[in-house]
Amino acid sequence: MSSLLKVDNEIKTKVDAFRERITSEAEDLVANFFPKKLLELDHFLKLVVFQDPIINITELKEIHSEINLTVPDPILLSNLHDGLEAQNAKKRKLEDGGEDAVTGTKVFVMPGGMMKSNGNLVDLIEKVKPEIRTLIEKCNTVKMWVQLLIPRIEDGNNFGVSIQEETVAELRTVEGEAASYLDQISRYYITRAKLVSKIAKYPHVEDYRRTVTEIDEKEYISLKIIVSELRNQYVTLHDMILKNIEKIKRPRSSNADALY
Repeated sequence: MSSLLKVDNEIKTKVDAFRERITSEAEDLVANFFPKKLLELDHFLKLVVFQDPIINITELKEIHSEINLTVPDPILLSNLHDGLEAQNAKKRKLEDGGEDAVTGTKVFVMPGGMMKSNGNLVDLIEKVKPEIRTLIEKCNTVKMWVQLLIPRIEDGNNFGVSIQEETVAELRTVEGEAASYLDQISRYYITRAKLVSKIAKYPHVEDYRRTVTEIDEKEYISLKIIVSELRNQYVTLHDMILKNIEKIKRPRSSNADALY
């Protein structure tokens, strides 16, 4: 076999050391880290929440954030015709490049300075995001470990190999789902920013303000579901790998074992 492909001994030694490190790290993740993390997240959902009003609230309105944009007084026009004439005159003046001509993009100035995000949700997001990243990283390590355990392709006796491939597929699925949680958080921020911009432009429209509170409530519920899903994924992976650990580590039985 070695005569078919010449591999530098120094490189081979480093690769073997890398495989051993991945094996040791992955086995520790499955045996110790996964169960500890699932218990930690379960505690986070069921016990700690009662001490943290950001996570456990009695009513959704507690998560709302005040929008500090006052509604301006309505403009009263004594005569509709006069109002239209005034608007047309201003439009002609702008088109002619008069004193009130404006170049570039209009910017709506917030009366209170920068419009703040929902502080409660930002704090909760900052707690959840590291958990998402951790799950992605640990799944990647375990996935590489299982892939390195897959033996060379041969005819027959591939039941153990199919279990390994199924495990890799499950780990890859969990990685993808966790990455989608990060996309969901990004979409929340951009959606809320667009709504707040609408409120600044159309402060008289109450529906925009109500929509912001609805978006905040939806994101809060989604974040709690994400934490639950993270816990469930640790449970599923830990259970699946432990139940099939023999086939994952030794996918093919030797001929000698079959004789006895």
